[in-house]
Amino acid sequence: MIERSPLFDYITYGVMILGLVIIVMPFWIVFVGASLSLPEVSRVPMALWPSDHLWENLTKAWTRADLGPKLINTLIVATCVTIGKITIAAFTAFSIVFFNYRSRMVVFWLIFITLMLPLEVRIVPTYSIAANALQPFQSILDWLGITGLVETVSGIRIAMNWNLLNSYSGLILPLVATATGTFLYRQFFMTVPDELVEASKMDGSGPMRFFFDVLIPLSRTNMLALATIMFVSSWNQYLWPLLVTTDRPNYGTVMMELKSLIPAQNGMPEWNVTMAGALIVMLPPLLVVAFMQRWFVRGLISKDK
Repeated sequence: MIERSPLFDYITYGVMILGLVIIVMPFWIVFVGASLSLPEVSRVPMALWPSDHLWENLTKAWTRADLGPKLINTLIVATCVTIGKITIAAFTAFSIVFFNYRSRMVVFWLIFITLMLPLEVRIVPTYSIAANALQPFQSILDWLGITGLVETVSGIRIAMNWNLLNSYSGLILPLVATATGTFLYRQFFMTVPDELVEASKMDGSGPMRFFFDVLIPLSRTNMLALATIMFVSSWNQYLWPLLVTTDRPNYGTVMMELKSLIPAQNGMPEWNVTMAGALIVMLPPLLVVAFMQRWFVRGLISKDK
């Protein structure tokens, strides 16, 4: 039993307010900095109350970084990566939980182990695959001797090549697999009652019909929670787009272009324009989180079926 105590209520509210201030303060500083003029933002200490130069700084950041096309590119990449992650994770977890084959737990643990391997660790092999996505199949043909046999018989050498660099495919496909999504789906699918599975079989439902008509509606809140996490993560990707994209005008993302607003070593330190650019870049994921907050929280804590 929890006893009511005014003292502990005050302490709890104090801790909550302190946490809110710590979380909101960086966003407030960015907003204030984006509204200041160059002399005001260069003043030490910087003012903590907004000025009237916000629209001017936003316009400069939008023009200098060419944020219009970059926002569209980032939106395409983040949306496609999110859809790909949700789809692949759902099918993978469905296979692991509802199909009884011997190696399913081995597959699950191999997927789960990749949680300890972030993109930065596997960046070199991933980039090698992106430079030629068909290279593994080419290596298999070479190892089996099929390439040499075909060349001997027909005089034609098999050379498979699919370059994903400087393309939406290169920005999207290497990021669509997610061990986190597979784990979350698996944990939810394991809570589905066996009686529901048996009832679906008695009604004549096949595996795919059971998946789309039963599991997907039940996991809608989990799917929306996962989509929120994956969209924000995909939107904030910097290292991978930086590596696979050299055609920045056509395939650059906002995180890459935001760096162009950072003052150079010998340049004018227009931090107000930089913060205005950061404000523009952070606005879409903030809107997504705000709009999806209800389903995000419900998807993480709900146990209702």
